[in-house]
Amino acid sequence: MADKRVIAVVGATGAQGGGLARAILADGGGAFTVRALTRNAASDKARELAAQGAEVVEADVRDEARLTEAFDGAAHAYLVTNFWDHMSPEQEKQDAATMARAAKKAGLRHVIWSTLDDTRDHIPLDDERMPTLMGQYKVPHFDAKAEADRFFIDAGVPTTFLRTTFYWESLLGPMAPKRGEDGRLVLALPMADGKLAGIASEDIGKTAYGIFKRGDELAGRTVSIAGEHLTGAEIAAHFSKALGEEVGYVPVPFDAMRAQPWPAAAELGNMFQFYAQVPQFVTDRDLDVVRGLNPELQNFEQWLAAHKTALAGI
Repeated sequence: MADKRVIAVVGATGAQGGGLARAILADGGGAFTVRALTRNAASDKARELAAQGAEVVEADVRDEARLTEAFDGAAHAYLVTNFWDHMSPEQEKQDAATMARAAKKAGLRHVIWSTLDDTRDHIPLDDERMPTLMGQYKVPHFDAKAEADRFFIDAGVPTTFLRTTFYWESLLGPMAPKRGEDGRLVLALPMADGKLAGIASEDIGKTAYGIFKRGDELAGRTVSIAGEHLTGAEIAAHFSKALGEEVGYVPVPFDAMRAQPWPAAAELGNMFQFYAQVPQFVTDRDLDVVRGLNPELQNFEQWLAAHKTALAGI
C-alpha cells in the first residue's frame, strides 16, 4: 500500500465518486489506493467503503482548511459537487472555487473536475427558443459548472475536465415508463426526436479511473462522455424488450415540462431541450474514446439487463 498513489475522492458515497471508489478498490493490483472523502464517515455507505479497504476521511467542500488537510499526501483527486443539494448556481461556483484552492494548496498532481457543457455557447441568452433563468443562465446547473472550470485553470491545478451527462438511473425513477388508463406502458420524455446521450452513473467513475491510469496524459484536456446515444423511441424499444411488453414513446413538449408544478421544472425543461436541439452535445461524446478509457462501458441494453430487480417495480 505504501508505494501506491492516493486518489482522494470527493463525494465518495455518491453516484460518481462511489463508482470511482469501487473501481479503485476492485483493482487490487493497480497503482492506486482510494481516500474516500465524505461529510459523514459514520454513514452506511462510508462504512461499507471502509470495510472494502478504503481510507475514509470526513471533509466538507465548504471547509477549505479541512479539505486541504484531507488532500494532504494524495497525488490525485476527483472533484464533484451536488447542485441538487442547494440548487444555487452561486453556491455551485463557490464550492468549486474552494476545491480548486484546496487542490492547489495541497499540491495535487492531477485532478478530475466533474463538469458540464455551457449551454449558452449553443443557445445564447437572447435566443427566445428557450427562456433565460435567473437572469443569466439557460440551464443553471450546466452553466455554473462550466463557469467553474476557470477556477482550476486560474489556480494552475493540472485538471481534466470530465463533462458528464444524463444518468440512465433517472429512467427508473420519476421518468420510468408509466401505465396509462388503457393499461399500456408509456415512456414520456421531453426529447422530441433528438438523441439522448446517457450513461450509467457507475461508468462515470470507471471512466474517471481510466483517465487517472493514463497518468498526466489528459491533464488540461476536456473529456466528454456517454454510454450510448438513443432517441426516445429507441429507449422505449429497449424497455419493451427488457419488460417483455410494448412500451410506447410520447414526446413531451418542452413547454409542458417547464410548466410542471415542482421545483426545477423550468430548468429540466431547458435541459432536455438542450439535449434534443444541440447535436454537438452528442457528437462531442465519442463512444469509442470513452470505451478506450473504460472497456466495461455499458450501453443501455446492458444496463437494463443488470437492473432487472428495479425493472420489476415498473
